[in-house]
Amino acid sequence: MFCGKISVYRCKYCYEDGADVITGSLKNQVDRVWDTFWSGGISNPMDVIEQFTYLLFIRQLDERQNELDQKKLLGVPVHDEEIIFTTEQEDLRWKNLMQIGDPTELHETMATRVFPFLKTMGTGTLAALFRDASFGISSPSTLRKTMELINDLDIKNRDITGDLYEYMLSKLATSGTNGQFRTPQHIIDLLVELMAPKLGERIIDPACGTAGFLINASEWMKRTYREDLYNTNERERFYRDTFTGYDFDRSMVRIAAMNSYMHGFEKPNISYRDSLGELPLEEQAVYDVILANPPFSGSLDAERVDPVIRKLANTKKTELLFLARFLTLLKVGGRAAVIVPEGVLFGSTKAHKVLRKELVENQKLDAVIKLPSGVFKPYSGVSTAVLCFTKTDSGGTDEVWFYDMLADGRSLDDKRTPLLPENLLGPTPHEPITTENQFEDPTPVQLTDEQLAKNNLPDLLARFRNRTTTEPGRARTEQSFTVGIDDIRAADYELSMNRYKEIVFEDEDTRDPKDILNEITQIDGEIADVLSTLSGLLGGAS
Repeated sequence: MFCGKISVYRCKYCYEDGADVITGSLKNQVDRVWDTFWSGGISNPMDVIEQFTYLLFIRQLDERQNELDQKKLLGVPVHDEEIIFTTEQEDLRWKNLMQIGDPTELHETMATRVFPFLKTMGTGTLAALFRDASFGISSPSTLRKTMELINDLDIKNRDITGDLYEYMLSKLATSGTNGQFRTPQHIIDLLVELMAPKLGERIIDPACGTAGFLINASEWMKRTYREDLYNTNERERFYRDTFTGYDFDRSMVRIAAMNSYMHGFEKPNISYRDSLGELPLEEQAVYDVILANPPFSGSLDAERVDPVIRKLANTKKTELLFLARFLTLLKVGGRAAVIVPEGVLFGSTKAHKVLRKELVENQKLDAVIKLPSGVFKPYSGVSTAVLCFTKTDSGGTDEVWFYDMLADGRSLDDKRTPLLPENLLGPTPHEPITTENQFEDPTPVQLTDEQLAKNNLPDLLARFRNRTTTEPGRARTEQSFTVGIDDIRAADYELSMNRYKEIVFEDEDTRDPKDILNEITQIDGEIADVLSTLSGLLGGAS
């Protein structure tokens, strides 16, 4: 929920950087919710997450209605379409549900009235997504206990909805199957900063999961264009037309839609769709920005794949098919920052080479960023990279900028322990946020060289912005450098940074081998003398 201080812009306290806001007592509370579901017989992790988010959403609807009620009391106009609960539906509000003492009566109300209400609320995407939602808590006592725990969650003054979803997702025992990996928040922040979306641009994530990229992009734009979004028309267009998300998992689509709704999107443009299948003509070549971390592994039946994609990538590998899909979604001049497995950069199949050549020769490949192999731990140690490119359909790649990210601010083991204070993590370090400055723009800080060695993101971002000015002068022995198109052509369009990085070996003085041999002979003689002496002391050979 928004903190309510400003209609289109949350307070700075809501923007504390870092990947894991769910810590301490709040984390323990969420764990208790999870354990209650499991002890109540709901053992499928995805079912736990889905039922948890339904209940959390119901509570948040009540919080939102409270804000509307406060506006009315203050004389602020409230439009009819903003009203969530009518007078006849007051008993369906969370605060009133919590007053029902009998668990059986509460369960009956939830099953026969609250969930049917969710299925009919509004007329947009959210209502459509809820039509096949099911109430999956069969035990009245489990429902009561879970609602009590959710009621105790402190969600009133901080926007933690996305973090709650992400933390619950991190508990999935099946994380990493089918090539799906949760993208850390600081990496999402980095990609948003790299693309720096503008007002009026259309942004899409065709493998959106819980809508993390879209939500982070929207929050970045709310901060950056705060004054512009006070304009009613600009604000309406922003919420209506800017963001689009697809996912082929219906549960994820519902979570993404609820997440978007709680971030101010009354009619979230999130839909259930196989992004690699055929898309309507109105969806092709219309987007300005793509931010995505598509599924990496697995292969698809060729019959499922859009023929338009197959023309660019005649393969069954999903990572290559998604790259081709990105090119069909972008308009000319559109740009993308997407995560790919490192194999895309050097794979030797015809499809790998054709796609890399397409990016270099027919489009404008801007950057290749190598990520540390521990970025996706504890889910996976897969090696990944970020590709940044602009669709031109006419070439334009003169030089490609490479960056080797060695540290992302956290340990690269399964624990992913922060190496710096929270405010110094991520791509935009700032002064600590306190109660005194929570409504002000965070004051940026420059990291020391020692700190930058632990968190490369600020350096990466600054150098990316200078990739066409000062970066071309850097040697290929550096952490970042540029490579001309002729060198890339000569390497058969290989894009692995290691292919171009130069390693300088320092000269060292070495000893003459004869001197070493003489020293070994001398040592052997001394050892023989010692052994002979010991043998004499022991009475000689037996």
